[in-house]
Amino acid sequence: MPWDLDDKDVCEYKVDPSNPDSIPKFVDELPVPKVLQPTKVLKSGAYYEVKMQQTKQRLHKYFPKTTVWGYNGTYPGPTIETLKDRPVMIKWMNFLPNKHFLPIDRTLHAAIDSPEVRTVVHLHGARVSPDSDGHPEAWFTQGYRERGPSFSREVYKYPNNQQAATLWYHDHALGITRLNVYSGLAGFYIIRDQLELRLNLPSGKYEIPLLIQDRTFNEDGSLFYPDGPAQPIPGASPSVVPIFFGNTILVNGKVWPYLNVEPRKYRFRLLNGSNSRTYTLRLSNGQKFYQIGTDGGLMETPVELDTLTIMPAERADVIINFSGSKHQNIILTNEDTDENTRNVMQFRVVLPLSDKDTSTIPETLYPLRHLDQNMAVKVRNLSIDTVIDRYGRPLFLLNNKMWDDPVSETPEFGSIEIWNLINLTAFPHPIHVHLVQFQVLDRIPFDVQHYRDTGEIKFTGEPVQPRASENGWKDTIMATPGEVTRIIMKFDGYTGDYVWHCHILEHEDYDMMRPLRVIKSYNT
Repeated sequence: MPWDLDDKDVCEYKVDPSNPDSIPKFVDELPVPKVLQPTKVLKSGAYYEVKMQQTKQRLHKYFPKTTVWGYNGTYPGPTIETLKDRPVMIKWMNFLPNKHFLPIDRTLHAAIDSPEVRTVVHLHGARVSPDSDGHPEAWFTQGYRERGPSFSREVYKYPNNQQAATLWYHDHALGITRLNVYSGLAGFYIIRDQLELRLNLPSGKYEIPLLIQDRTFNEDGSLFYPDGPAQPIPGASPSVVPIFFGNTILVNGKVWPYLNVEPRKYRFRLLNGSNSRTYTLRLSNGQKFYQIGTDGGLMETPVELDTLTIMPAERADVIINFSGSKHQNIILTNEDTDENTRNVMQFRVVLPLSDKDTSTIPETLYPLRHLDQNMAVKVRNLSIDTVIDRYGRPLFLLNNKMWDDPVSETPEFGSIEIWNLINLTAFPHPIHVHLVQFQVLDRIPFDVQHYRDTGEIKFTGEPVQPRASENGWKDTIMATPGEVTRIIMKFDGYTGDYVWHCHILEHEDYDMMRPLRVIKSYNT
């Protein structure tokens, strides 16, 4: 096994990074991403310069260093924090190599004749103008030498005029998002406000972001990503795969880490940053925990849970009270048949209580303004389906349209719409809508074959109310198979070009993404 010179000590432990059974669990302490300080503070707001760079990072104590891509040279990227209504400006700069270290499928849109390494940053969950949204065709190369057709500015502006929430920033370049995010291009962006600060929630060192991702490694510790399905695809090699599940779980860039905690309440900002994997999380001692927030911020009231399911890109803000678990080792587990991917990380309740825990879990958190279905000016039926492409690969589509088809979702500025997400496939898809936060109305089972034959929705059961964990503002939602998932949203803030898509990155990269254009009201 080839090792770097500074990895000689690692070699003694006979760990094979490609074999998760050989990797010791819970030997690395959980790293907490550092909070980024502004490059300078201007009258118009905080200004940051963030470089995308290739670096080597030790992802496990007994691994050699792994080549990753990071923001400011770290994976995950540094956390950016701000207050509501306080503008932030960021100059995102590409300092990456010209050649990708993961396999590029040249049959995909934008990858056919574009530069191999392209980046653009999307602040996921943010309410921003189109030119700062990270449009997939606003990509740029090193030094901005080459730019996509939607590129218009080097410095993005985030006004942060929205509820306090856990957002995240990640790459969004057309056709290679799955590769760039898998390489390490992701980080937290946290908006705070005065109402949240007055709630006396666990804070400071007792508030920790957790970015959960799955990866697979080669024997030398490098990242493995398949260059195609198990069966070769004639005419398309390398080829996109329909889905990717890694065999190793990382949290904040460490493989199966542990966290020493005090016997008190902690607040964890959970983010599923995986390409395809859904997690159903629970604590190994059967302890319940409290969810206090969704994608768009704090919920109206806390929800007591013993399990929590989050799809790719979903966030959940939770409080775990370790006060009754002194000297216990508690594993955050995932509902899975595989022994390795059943483990996420470990909490060790071994630290002494530094002072009395005066934090609280308030009965009321944040006022939630429910959108009125009667105010909706349009209901859109939007199907989720799959066809077979010319190479024999599955091609997942939204409303039977590809990325390059003309825009068909054109809501008016200020209007409320209901979207019926009609899932004709056999498994769930996390659907993300840019610009807005929405609310989940319900899910209703329907006759899939009847819809395929006639294009009409024939309901076969009663509406199912949203899960307790979904009762808040959302920007990504699980569209369940055989059901119509109904969401309601108001398109305000800005007009212009955005997108909506499946956040399984392998699907997003291969045409399960559609343009979205917010247009001026016909009445103005």
